[in-house]
Amino acid sequence: MKFTKIATPEQIDRKWVLVDAEGKTFGRLVTEIATLLRGKHKPSYTPNIDCGDYVVVINASKAVFNGLDKINNKEYHKHTGYFGSVKSVKMTELLEKNPEKLFKLATRGMLPKTKLGAKMLKKLKVYAGSEHPHTAQLAK
Repeated sequence: MKFTKIATPEQIDRKWVLVDAEGKTFGRLVTEIATLLRGKHKPSYTPNIDCGDYVVVINASKAVFNGLDKINNKEYHKHTGYFGSVKSVKMTELLEKNPEKLFKLATRGMLPKTKLGAKMLKKLKVYAGSEHPHTAQLAK
């Protein structure tokens, strides 16, 4: 009888992946990033272990948005915990002020809502421009 091989944390080989967001569709790009962070592209994928790669996204402010005026209408909500304290930010404001946060929020929605998902999200590094401090890791 053959059994499925389950990877252990010691057997996982992590790589650094550079993703250029310039001219790419935002939603499709975030889906690809979530797949890399989870490790679903690897044959040794195990759902209960963080087996994904590190992802560095550059030119985040130059991503393309499609849809029926989605960039003007979509809002991200945050609740402080007090009554009537829902804070909303439009996607256009978030893209102008902090595109890194926009990528992290969208990717977080595609990862597991557990401690494992939070651990995976820490491996995502997003930069608005083309400069980043991870050239040494990417050279390996």
